Order: sequence, then C-alpha cells, then structure tokens
Amino acid sequence: MCDYSLHLVASRPAKVGDKLVTTKFNNSLTRGFAAVGEPHVAVCLLPGTEVAFEKEVECEHFFRVFRSRKLIVDKVARFRQIKTEDPNAHHDALEFPDGQIVLLTRLCEGQHAAVLQLPAQPKTPAETDAQTLVSHHLG
Repeated sequence: MCDYSLHLVASRPAKVGDKLVTTKFNNSLTRGFAAVGEPHVAVCLLPGTEVAFEKEVECEHFFRVFRSRKLIVDKVARFRQIKTEDPNAHHDALEFPDGQIVLLTRLCEGQHAAVLQLPAQPKTPAETDAQTLVSHHLG
C-alpha cells in the first residue's frame, strides 16, 4: 500500500528480494520506499510485508522542531497501516519487534532495506477482503 499523499507518484507492488531505499518523492511531501535504481517509483508494501534494513534505522524525532534523529537498533520490521479511519493522515508505518511503530514518512532518506517476505495468503473472508481492498489501491 502506498500512503494517500503518494497517489500522484508512479508506483508498483513490492516483490520478495526487492532492494529498497528510503526516498522523498517529487510532487509529494511524503517519504517512502523506492527500488534501488528506480528513484521516481514508489514501492508499495502490503500489510504484513517484512523488511530488513542494512543498518540501524534512523528516523526523525516526532517533533521535527528538535531536528534530532532517533536510532532504532532493530533492523527487521513489519509493514502495517495505522489511523486508517482518518483519510488525511499518514497510514504507512513499520512495526519493530519491540512494539515501536514508526511512520514511513519519518524515516530519514537514503537508508537501504530488502523485502524479506510478503504477507501470507488470506485464510478468512475478512483477510481476503482486506487484501482485495489494498490491491485495488495498488493498481
């Protein structure tokens, strides 16, 4: 899934093994993932997709006025969406093993990650509906 503010940016769904880099896209204030070598194409992740970063993850402090950066020691995270009931909020986030959740738009630019695995196939009608809804947004 790509955040609402990336709808004007070319995009494609993530694939296992994709090499990603955190990017600020033209025509958008939002940061997200692009494939290495495709800087103008947003790579959209489905909820449940696991990514592994090369190094500790660097993100902006929640209150940007401090201009400080925060390091997250965990290098593996699972993509999820938050605040989905608010159409004007950023939804794309990473959840780390310690439970910490970070919006993709808060990730500092230029960090490299790889797609480890995509979410499992849906097992219930509700999971099927959720993935179908997400895939309509990707197309």
